[in-house]
Amino acid sequence: MILENKLNIDNQAELAREEERISKIHAKEMFETGYLNTLEPGTFDALIKIHKFLFEEIYEFAGKLRKVNIAKGNYRFTPLTYLDEAIKNIEKMPQSTYEEIIEKYVEMNIAHPFREGNGRSTRIWLDLILKKELNLVIDWSKIDKTDYLLAMERSPIKDTEIKVLLKQALTDKIDDRELYMKGIDNSYLYEGYLSFKTDEL
Repeated sequence: MILENKLNIDNQAELAREEERISKIHAKEMFETGYLNTLEPGTFDALIKIHKFLFEEIYEFAGKLRKVNIAKGNYRFTPLTYLDEAIKNIEKMPQSTYEEIIEKYVEMNIAHPFREGNGRSTRIWLDLILKKELNLVIDWSKIDKTDYLLAMERSPIKDTEIKVLLKQALTDKIDDRELYMKGIDNSYLYEGYLSFKTDEL
């Protein structure tokens, strides 16, 4: 299934390429203009604004809660019925320590609030929290992509693996654009189109 898009692209591979190209342009713009510094780290409003900035040129649903239930493999992300409440609870979670921040990140991943683009948006959101609270960010170039995907898949049951993996890649290079851009590299995609199942309303 190819997502309806503003670009009127009906080829999956072409849409994926254009989505990556455009979202990277906007991600770079967010960083270079200082837009990210205007957001309140850890809030859902910040995540909404990040998602909208990245994908508004591509999708009508940019910055909007999904209207479908989604699953990856046998795992179902938070059902629509509980999504609003789940997000409110996530916002209330503490974020003063590394462990608390990653737990909050894992919970937002479980919520998967958007139809597409959750991975890229929440990685930027995560770095914002780490930067504010600990004056650190993640050097995504030091993280093996396969290890990351597997750890994220297992994190709803046990988050120890993702905590260890990300902690090893912490850095104080909080203003390094190249490190920031690595977090939205399309090869990290956890939200891949073809691996998702949806229940349309």
